[in-house]
Amino acid sequence: MDLSDLIDVPAIMPALRANSKKQLLQLLAEKAAKLTGLPEREVFDTILQRERLGSTGVGNGVAIPHGKLAGVKRITGVFARLETPVDFEALDDQPVDLVFLLLAPEGAGADHLKALSRIARVLRDSDTVAKVRGTQDAAAIQALLSQTPASHAA
Repeated sequence: MDLSDLIDVPAIMPALRANSKKQLLQLLAEKAAKLTGLPEREVFDTILQRERLGSTGVGNGVAIPHGKLAGVKRITGVFARLETPVDFEALDDQPVDLVFLLLAPEGAGADHLKALSRIARVLRDSDTVAKVRGTQDAAAIQALLSQTPASHAA
Protein backbone atom coordinates (compact mmCIF):
# COMPACT_ATOMS: atom_id res chain seq x y z
CA MET A 1 0.00 0.00 0.00
CA ASP A 2 1.43 3.33 -1.10
CA LEU A 3 0.61 6.53 0.78
CA SER A 4 -0.02 8.32 -2.51
CA ASP A 5 -3.22 6.22 -2.67
CA LEU A 6 -4.32 7.71 0.65
CA ILE A 7 -3.36 11.36 0.41
CA ASP A 8 -3.54 13.99 -2.31
CA VAL A 9 -1.82 17.38 -2.30
CA PRO A 10 -5.08 19.23 -1.39
CA ALA A 11 -5.25 17.08 1.77
CA ILE A 12 -1.92 18.42 3.04
CA MET A 13 -1.73 21.40 5.37
CA PRO A 14 1.98 22.31 5.36
CA ALA A 15 1.97 25.11 7.94
CA LEU A 16 -1.01 24.62 10.23
CA ARG A 17 -1.49 26.73 13.33
CA ALA A 18 -3.21 25.09 16.29
CA ASN A 19 -3.01 25.95 19.97
CA SER A 20 -4.24 22.66 21.41
CA LYS A 21 -4.91 19.03 20.60
CA LYS A 22 -8.66 19.73 20.43
CA GLN A 23 -8.22 22.65 18.03
CA LEU A 24 -5.86 20.54 15.91
CA LEU A 25 -8.42 17.73 15.69
CA GLN A 26 -11.13 20.27 14.77
CA LEU A 27 -9.01 21.67 11.94
CA LEU A 28 -8.23 18.17 10.66
CA ALA A 29 -11.94 17.27 10.82
CA GLU A 30 -12.82 20.44 8.90
CA LYS A 31 -10.34 19.58 6.12
CA ALA A 32 -11.47 15.93 6.03
CA ALA A 33 -15.13 17.01 5.81
CA LYS A 34 -14.33 19.17 2.76
CA LEU A 35 -12.50 16.28 1.08
CA THR A 36 -15.06 13.56 1.85
CA GLY A 37 -18.34 15.49 1.88
CA LEU A 38 -19.07 14.14 5.36
CA PRO A 39 -20.39 16.37 8.16
CA GLU A 40 -17.46 17.98 10.01
CA ARG A 41 -19.06 17.20 13.39
CA GLU A 42 -19.30 13.50 12.53
CA VAL A 43 -15.61 13.35 11.57
CA PHE A 44 -14.57 15.28 14.70
CA ASP A 45 -16.70 13.13 17.03
CA THR A 46 -15.29 9.93 15.51
CA ILE A 47 -11.63 10.92 15.94
CA LEU A 48 -12.25 12.41 19.39
CA GLN A 49 -13.93 9.17 20.47
CA ARG A 50 -10.87 7.23 19.30
CA GLU A 51 -8.53 9.60 21.18
CA ARG A 52 -10.47 8.95 24.39
CA LEU A 53 -9.43 5.28 24.14
CA GLY A 54 -5.79 6.37 24.21
CA SER A 55 -3.67 8.99 22.52
CA THR A 56 -2.69 8.35 18.92
CA GLY A 57 0.48 10.35 19.55
CA VAL A 58 2.98 7.62 18.69
CA GLY A 59 6.11 9.48 19.74
CA ASN A 60 8.85 11.50 18.08
CA GLY A 61 6.48 14.41 17.45
CA VAL A 62 4.12 12.25 15.35
CA ALA A 63 0.41 11.50 15.81
CA ILE A 64 -1.84 9.27 13.69
CA PRO A 65 -5.44 9.97 14.71
CA HIS A 66 -7.86 7.66 12.93
CA GLY A 67 -11.40 6.42 12.79
CA LYS A 68 -13.97 4.51 10.79
CA LEU A 69 -17.07 6.22 9.42
CA ALA A 70 -20.01 4.74 7.54
CA GLY A 71 -20.03 7.52 4.92
CA VAL A 72 -16.37 7.24 3.90
CA LYS A 73 -16.10 5.75 0.40
CA ARG A 74 -12.39 4.90 0.51
CA ILE A 75 -9.52 5.14 2.98
CA THR A 76 -8.62 8.82 3.07
CA GLY A 77 -5.78 10.72 4.68
CA VAL A 78 -5.22 14.31 5.77
CA PHE A 79 -1.73 15.44 6.77
CA ALA A 80 -0.71 18.46 8.81
CA ARG A 81 2.69 19.91 9.60
CA LEU A 82 2.28 22.27 12.53
CA GLU A 83 4.14 25.55 12.79
CA THR A 84 4.33 25.07 16.56
CA PRO A 85 4.08 21.65 18.22
CA VAL A 86 1.12 20.99 20.54
CA ASP A 87 0.74 18.70 23.54
CA PHE A 88 -0.97 15.56 22.26
CA GLU A 89 -0.57 13.35 25.35
CA ALA A 90 1.81 11.29 23.23
CA LEU A 91 3.34 8.04 24.45
CA ASP A 92 6.74 9.73 24.91
CA ASP A 93 5.23 12.97 26.35
CA GLN A 94 6.77 14.94 23.46
CA PRO A 95 4.66 17.61 21.71
CA VAL A 96 3.40 16.75 18.24
CA ASP A 97 4.11 18.66 15.01
CA LEU A 98 3.34 16.02 12.33
CA VAL A 99 -0.17 14.59 12.18
CA PHE A 100 -1.61 12.09 9.71
CA LEU A 101 -5.38 11.71 10.06
CA LEU A 102 -6.70 8.46 8.58
CA LEU A 103 -10.38 7.87 7.89
CA ALA A 104 -11.66 4.51 6.70
CA PRO A 105 -15.00 2.99 5.72
CA GLU A 106 -16.60 0.98 8.53
CA GLY A 107 -15.92 -2.31 6.74
CA ALA A 108 -12.26 -1.56 5.91
CA GLY A 109 -10.84 -4.09 8.40
CA ALA A 110 -7.40 -5.26 7.28
CA ASP A 111 -6.94 -2.43 4.76
CA HIS A 112 -7.38 0.11 7.57
CA LEU A 113 -4.70 -1.67 9.63
CA LYS A 114 -2.37 -1.93 6.60
CA ALA A 115 -2.77 1.81 5.99
CA LEU A 116 -2.03 2.64 9.65
CA SER A 117 1.02 0.38 9.56
CA ARG A 118 2.30 1.99 6.35
CA ILE A 119 1.86 5.50 7.77
CA ALA A 120 3.64 4.53 10.97
CA ARG A 121 6.51 2.98 9.00
CA VAL A 122 6.97 6.08 6.83
CA LEU A 123 6.79 8.44 9.81
CA ARG A 124 9.33 6.36 11.75
CA ASP A 125 11.92 7.00 9.05
CA SER A 126 14.07 9.77 10.52
CA ASP A 127 15.30 11.03 7.12
CA THR A 128 11.76 11.35 5.76
CA VAL A 129 10.53 13.06 8.95
CA ALA A 130 13.43 15.53 8.90
CA LYS A 131 12.70 16.44 5.27
CA VAL A 132 8.96 16.84 5.94
CA ARG A 133 9.73 19.11 8.90
CA GLY A 134 12.03 21.13 6.64
CA THR A 135 9.49 22.08 3.97
CA GLN A 136 6.25 24.03 3.77
CA ASP A 137 5.45 22.88 0.24
CA ALA A 138 2.41 20.57 0.13
CA ALA A 139 3.48 18.84 -3.10
CA ALA A 140 6.96 18.19 -1.68
CA ILE A 141 5.44 16.75 1.51
CA GLN A 142 3.14 14.51 -0.53
CA ALA A 143 6.12 13.28 -2.54
CA LEU A 144 8.16 12.60 0.62
CA LEU A 145 5.31 10.69 2.27
CA SER A 146 4.68 8.67 -0.90
CA GLN A 147 8.21 7.53 -1.61
CA THR A 148 8.97 3.99 -0.50
CA PRO A 149 12.47 3.56 0.89
CA ALA A 150 13.83 0.23 -0.35
CA SER A 151 14.52 -0.93 3.20
CA HIS A 152 10.88 -0.35 4.16
CA ALA A 153 9.13 -1.74 1.08
CA ALA A 154 5.95 -3.58 1.97
